[in-house]
Amino acid sequence: MQKYSGFGLLKHSLTHHENWQRVWRNPKPKKKYDVIIVGGGGHGLATAYYLAKVHNITNVAVVEKGYLGGGNTARNTTIVRSNYLWDEAALLYEHAMKLWEGMSQDLNYNVMFSQRGVLNLGHTLQDMRDIQRRVNANRLNGIDSEALDTQGVQEIVPILNCSSSARYPILGASWQPRAGVARHDAVAWGYARAADAMGVDLIQQCEVNDIVTEDGAAIGVNTKQHGAIYGDRIGCVVAGNSGVLAKMAGFHLPIESHPLQALVSEPIRPILDTVVMSNQVHGYISQSDKGDLVIGAGIDGYNGYGQRGSYSTIEHTLQAIVEMFPMFSRVRMNRQWGGIVDTCPDACPIISDTPVENLFFNCGWGTGGFKATPGSGHVFAATLAKGEANELAKPFSMFRFHNGALIDEHGAAGVAH
Repeated sequence: MQKYSGFGLLKHSLTHHENWQRVWRNPKPKKKYDVIIVGGGGHGLATAYYLAKVHNITNVAVVEKGYLGGGNTARNTTIVRSNYLWDEAALLYEHAMKLWEGMSQDLNYNVMFSQRGVLNLGHTLQDMRDIQRRVNANRLNGIDSEALDTQGVQEIVPILNCSSSARYPILGASWQPRAGVARHDAVAWGYARAADAMGVDLIQQCEVNDIVTEDGAAIGVNTKQHGAIYGDRIGCVVAGNSGVLAKMAGFHLPIESHPLQALVSEPIRPILDTVVMSNQVHGYISQSDKGDLVIGAGIDGYNGYGQRGSYSTIEHTLQAIVEMFPMFSRVRMNRQWGGIVDTCPDACPIISDTPVENLFFNCGWGTGGFKATPGSGHVFAATLAKGEANELAKPFSMFRFHNGALIDEHGAAGVAH
């Protein structure tokens, strides 16, 4: 990484950005690649990086309709955890967690991964039974997890309203100490820089408007800006727009796209040093290193592709947050945004081949895509490299919706996080 003296830092601070050193190239696309990845978010960039690093496949293009990391990667709330219920999901997310723990060193780029722990609150007796079940399942899979009572929750977050007369009384929580948050932009930038350094072409402002097929096999993509780009294998990682790309290729994905909202407050002094989530009230909160309170909600109930959401969802979420943290009632909200998430019927992703030969999809992460970023990229890279599903990816075939082998993670993934 380039180093600057004190004078050098001052000089660069006074120059316009056009004089800054480029972190990655801006190449013109070649006519043919070994692998084309559609989607330049965290998952797509991670896939390209692991294709190059692990499988020595560097003749790769990442095609992004906007700018790198400008979709859901830039529109999420950065929570990382692996305490899922079912073996298939828990092992995939724990694989991601282990990659998170070494990511800054691996990429030589600080992604600001902070293992400050995550609390999943329980407000009813059924909540607590579900929490105990999930904690036991986590432990059997070697994942750190603990069931806390009300006093245990209060000791970790003293400012949380644990009164028995609260609107949403807190009976306990699950606690994963290794969980936490990371800097979303840094994740995209770190993967992009590392992939570019190994020869991957990162092609921005290049929208795909068709999948090129021949004799039932995908042979490339057609783009608005550069025409046809050909590849031996095509991997689509476009989050909320996955169904649109599948339709281009002539098949239907069992997913729905919904708006997902979040908002941040004005900066305040450090007061909350962990992540607090509640599936029951569809709200969660953490505090960023800048001091903002980062607040998220559940998905809006309607389908859509707009990067915005409804006022009623935000109102409901803030009511819940203020009930749990009365001292936050006077904090001003700074800004609100929305992303587009694609959700599967069983609240688990699709990492799969498709009815079109040489065309693969990685989608359906719903509200939990950010935490899976390195694990998703790692297993999808292996799938694209070998032309068949990685062992961790096999349960997440799109064809499970035909044979009934679903993985119902609604209990562990029922809130935006």
